[in-house]
Amino acid sequence: MNTTAELEATISDMVQTGKGILAADESAPTIAKRFAAIDVESTGERRRSYRSLLFTTPGLNEFISAVILFEETLTQQSGDGTLLPEVLARQGIVPGIKVDKGLKPLANAPGDKITQGLDGLAERLQTYKEQGARFAKWREVYPISEHNPTALGLEANAEMLARYAAICQTEGFVPIVEPEVLIDGNHTIKRSAEVIEAVLHAVFHALLRHKVVLECIVLKPSMVTPGKDLPPRASPEQVAEATLKVFRRAVPAAVPSINFLSGGQTPEEATANLNAMNAMFPDAPWELSFSYGRALQEPALKAWQGKTENAAATQQALFQRASLNGAARTGEYTPAMETETFI
Repeated sequence: MNTTAELEATISDMVQTGKGILAADESAPTIAKRFAAIDVESTGERRRSYRSLLFTTPGLNEFISAVILFEETLTQQSGDGTLLPEVLARQGIVPGIKVDKGLKPLANAPGDKITQGLDGLAERLQTYKEQGARFAKWREVYPISEHNPTALGLEANAEMLARYAAICQTEGFVPIVEPEVLIDGNHTIKRSAEVIEAVLHAVFHALLRHKVVLECIVLKPSMVTPGKDLPPRASPEQVAEATLKVFRRAVPAAVPSINFLSGGQTPEEATANLNAMNAMFPDAPWELSFSYGRALQEPALKAWQGKTENAAATQQALFQRASLNGAARTGEYTPAMETETFI
């Protein structure tokens, strides 16, 4: 299979009606914090056990088309000895891999960050492909303040995302392009919209400069919300209206899918906001979907508590949250569904 055929086959498998992406790519420090919240120590075996439990959830493929993995997960096995990427692939769920190496301050742009990890990326992708990965994810982060993101921050972060995406497609990997505008702060929804629009314009200009094929990427952006320190929280309708206004202006119709990150929202908020967008704009030129980490996993973690006897409850919690987001993909979610039991 040539590179173009690889990309087209992968994007077709990732972008499916009613389905979204599970982000299970937490770094070691991040998952340690998640485990600490339920008084569980983060060890390699516990991380393997927990992620294996998620990936073997019965019926997960009804609502999840792809899973983003952390590097160590590529070589870990389920209880029956099957490699975890293969566990997913057997269900028709596409395994992918987080490839960035974390954030550092951006020189001469106080307050802005830049992501590391381009060195040796092509070679790493070749190894990841042998281990079963078919797509990659790279995250750039944009804080909002009176002065941030700076013009330099906008340009430098966009350039990194575009260089990463071009390398991925050269190696036959679909790139998830993640420009995360942080929810931290007390900025208004108007300010959030201004920043996200500027970020998206910079990103797509850079992608075009680097000849990235837009039909074979997934965009993983932030929703347009006010800062989390500015009460009250915006309603789903307000978030949907502000987000769609920006994305109609800034995202080319060639992009097949916009898989929003949850970025500090509660599981219920993330589902309700996605639902409002699909209800408001059912004929959008792109799929309006999800790529949630904590907003999918939080109920499962609470049910798990690190105990094997909670396996069924853990999987039920993940399946229910995935089901609710599946309903939001078609604008059919209602808050009353939160108390229903999904089997």
